[in-house]
This record gives sequence, C-alpha cells and structure tokens, in this order.
Amino acid sequence: MTTSSAVTGEGPDLVLVHAGVADARMWSRLVDELTDRYRVITLDLRGYGESPLVPQYSDAGDLLGVLEELGARDVVAVGASYGGYVVQQVASRRPELFSRLVLICAPTDNVEPGEDLRAVWAEENTLLEAGDIDGATELMVDRFVGPEADAEARELVRVMQRRAYAVQLAAGDVDNEEWPIEPEKISAPVRLITGAHDFRFFADSADYLEQRLPNVERVELSWAGHLPTLERPAEASGLIG
Repeated sequence: MTTSSAVTGEGPDLVLVHAGVADARMWSRLVDELTDRYRVITLDLRGYGESPLVPQYSDAGDLLGVLEELGARDVVAVGASYGGYVVQQVASRRPELFSRLVLICAPTDNVEPGEDLRAVWAEENTLLEAGDIDGATELMVDRFVGPEADAEARELVRVMQRRAYAVQLAAGDVDNEEWPIEPEKISAPVRLITGAHDFRFFADSADYLEQRLPNVERVELSWAGHLPTLERPAEASGLIG
C-alpha cells in the first residue's frame, strides 16, 4: 500500500505536508492559488485522509519516496506542525533536494513539550480510551485552532481529525521509523512561523532551530494559533512566500 498523493499545476516543485490534526485537505484553498506558479504536490501521511496504516512504515521515507517518484528537485517544502517535523527529517538526510523550507508551528527533536500540551494529550487519551471520539475531536479543535478561524475552518479540522481517529484506531499498534533531525545539515533557507496563541512548545522548537539552522528567518504571528494557513486562509500564500 502506498500513501495517497496528488499533483496539480506546472512549474517549480512545491510540496505541502499536513498537520497531525489534519490531512491534505487542509491545503485545498492554497493549492488552488498556487497551481499557476508551482507544480504542487500534496499527500496524506499514513493514518490520515486516504492513506491506510500498515504495521511498519516511515513517514519520512514515504515523503522522500513521493518526491523521488515524481522526479522532484529544488523543492520548496511547506510543513505544518507534524508535517514540518517530517520535512525536517527528510531535509536532514537529503538537503540537496530542497531549495527552501517553510516550517509552520513545527516541533523538532531535543525539545520537550510543556505541561499544558501534555495535559491535552492526556485528556485526549482518556477520551479515546472511553470511546468518546466526538469528545476527543472537539478537544483537538478547541485547543489547536486559533481565535481567528471561522466556522468553516473549524468544521474542516473536525472532519479531518475524526477521519484520522477512525483510521488510526482501527489499525492498532504500528511502528513509524523516524529519521534523526540534524538542523546544521539543512542548507536551504528556512522560514520558521509560529503563532502567539499556540502552545509554547512550538515556539520553543522554533527557538531551538533558529539557533542551529545555517540560513533561517523567524516569523511570529500575533493573531495565530496552531494552524495559521487555515485560520486566515487569505494570507496563506503570503506566509509561505
């Protein structure tokens, strides 16, 4: 089984990798805006959207496989949250493949989550263990979608998160091979975007990366939560540059 992916438009290669509370649908509006400038590549990571889970896999390996299968080069990679974590893994191993990275509210290695985020994860696990999928979904929407988001954005995250739970809970235990992140090896320019209304962990991750990446730009959005491209979609294309 392979990951579900889509390619639209023509031009330089741009890959969009979704957040862990979403799937490739989070980029739908942005894809429409960018297809006149880029060959836009989207994918559902395993356990999200249309990509089934398998017992052993690698999100980083799947992303690299999609790019290699398409013959992508000089890639602009945009990763939101967990998608940004996956992008960092691939860019650490294959830095020559990328021309630019945009990491939006992304975690990284060697940075620990705070008690506030751990508490959300604990509450999520409690709800899931009790079979309360709707309650866990609402928790994620409430905690991860920022104050600027409209009802349409919240409903989209609700639908995507519920789908992820359905796929992941049905699969049971799985093993995702992660690759080490080595910021010093990422030679492409990197834009780090964080939101003032997000969990501190993601700003701490950006702080860590800012100190170690060779070519870095830091942007903090005073209005944003964890998913700024959904919270103010009219500004999304400007955020990725």
